[in-house]
Amino acid sequence: MMELLLAAEDFAAIKAELTSGDTEKCAVLYASQTTRSDGTVRLLVREIEWPLNGDYTKQGVVEAELRPDFVARVTKRAKREGSVLVFVHSHPGEEAPHFSKIDSSGERQLQGFLAHRHPSLAHAAVVVSVGGARARHLGTNEEVRIVSVGNERKIVFDPSGTEDSAGKQFDRQIRAFGLAGQRALERLRIGIIGLGGTGSLVAQQLAHLGIRDFILIDPDVVELTNLNRIANANPDDIGRTKVEVAERYIHAVAKRAIVRDIKGDVIQGNVARELLNADLIFGCTDSHGSRAVIQQVSYQYFIPCIDMGVTIAVKDDGISHIYGRVQLLAPGLACLTCSNLLDANEVRQDMMTAFERRADPYIQGAHEPAPAVMSLNGTVASLAITMLLATVAGIPVAARHVLYNAMASTLRAVRAHPKADCYICSRVGSWARGDSWPLFARAN
Repeated sequence: MMELLLAAEDFAAIKAELTSGDTEKCAVLYASQTTRSDGTVRLLVREIEWPLNGDYTKQGVVEAELRPDFVARVTKRAKREGSVLVFVHSHPGEEAPHFSKIDSSGERQLQGFLAHRHPSLAHAAVVVSVGGARARHLGTNEEVRIVSVGNERKIVFDPSGTEDSAGKQFDRQIRAFGLAGQRALERLRIGIIGLGGTGSLVAQQLAHLGIRDFILIDPDVVELTNLNRIANANPDDIGRTKVEVAERYIHAVAKRAIVRDIKGDVIQGNVARELLNADLIFGCTDSHGSRAVIQQVSYQYFIPCIDMGVTIAVKDDGISHIYGRVQLLAPGLACLTCSNLLDANEVRQDMMTAFERRADPYIQGAHEPAPAVMSLNGTVASLAITMLLATVAGIPVAARHVLYNAMASTLRAVRAHPKADCYICSRVGSWARGDSWPLFARAN
């Protein structure tokens, strides 16, 4: 199976440009190629090249053909950069498009040309119209799923079709956001990083929503002091891994759910790479180092992440403030670095081994455990799940970065702006780099 992932703003630009006017038009996309552990090939679009008028040999109402020298030039560049090429063209009309016999003939010639120059890469073709889009492995009949990622994660084209959701179990949800929204949820593989206070509640709610494919990551076991805030844990679970407790509950709700539980720390490179198999991630960790790794995965592989946190500040005279934050990390949205939410020194310390920490003269003592209350974790976890529904199932909630002030009883939407030269979320940074860039994670 193949998937083509591109930023929502890029898909919108392609559709607007190619379907405007009275003639067919073309675009060429440069993409990174990566492969999931199940064999799914993902093409991550990095850049669009728009042919000029002089780059066509033919262009009319029902035809568009690029000049051989233009194709040779983009092919040479792609080979130099190690990029996949995706050839896009438009069809007239307002119906969903289909590839024509002329398209197939041209693609076979193009695929033959590329096979000698890029034998290890899977190039693709896309046709767009006012009514939609369709994609396939270049020169073949193997259709390719198209996913746009940004404010929303939207499946633009899915050759596998859809199946009805499980009977009446989700009737009340379907009445809220429709059958299409329920199906979109059920097709997700979701990674949860941290199965403590917020993460255990996120796992619980996702199981009831109909998510049936999970990747659970946490290095810790349940301790006595965890029982006040880990959902579904009991005294008999002390000493069990947190991922095991979450998996047990998921299977109690859905016996056929697929759960990969990993007792490990996401700052380890081999653990972080497990996230590449996810469609969406929930960041439920309080570590700056793990957040740094997760956000890189999100932008480098176009896997949206909903990150969250709860802060309770206590002074001698009592609680001074209670804040919660939920933020979507996705192409076109500011990362945690641009939002000034990561402490570089904390990231540095988190990435150290125990030996390195003991040897570092700037690290004094151990961190004090932070206050935690289940009701506050529950509020933030529910806000995060609601953001998932807005991102995937289409419920009309606009905010993608919200701040909760419990003491003032307020919820405020904020918008941080991505920096043009950010090394994480900008196009000159890790944006869609895929496997061509290493992850900033600790060596195994």
